[in-house]
Amino acid sequence: MREVMDDLVRWWSDGQTVGVGTVVATWQSAPRPAGASMLVAADGTAVGSVSGGCVEGAVYELAQTVVTDDVPVLQRYGVSDDDAFSVGLTCGGIL
Repeated sequence: MREVMDDLVRWWSDGQTVGVGTVVATWQSAPRPAGASMLVAADGTAVGSVSGGCVEGAVYELAQTVVTDDVPVLQRYGVSDDDAFSVGLTCGGIL
């Protein structure tokens, strides 16, 4: 979260709505540790990373939905999910 904090404060100060994706827990092999964060602004601008690439697209799309709907979501990605491979989580972990 620290790596995106300055952007978050700046966007909020400008009155922008921002979707925040944060890794809250991991299990086994995961590409980023708990606390890794990604911000997505209403205009589609994104900063930060939650997976180093393996589920970035899915988190980006979900963050845009959260910005639009104004409803928080807790999402789990992992090898036991049917769509894990389709979003690129082939590393064997859960985030």
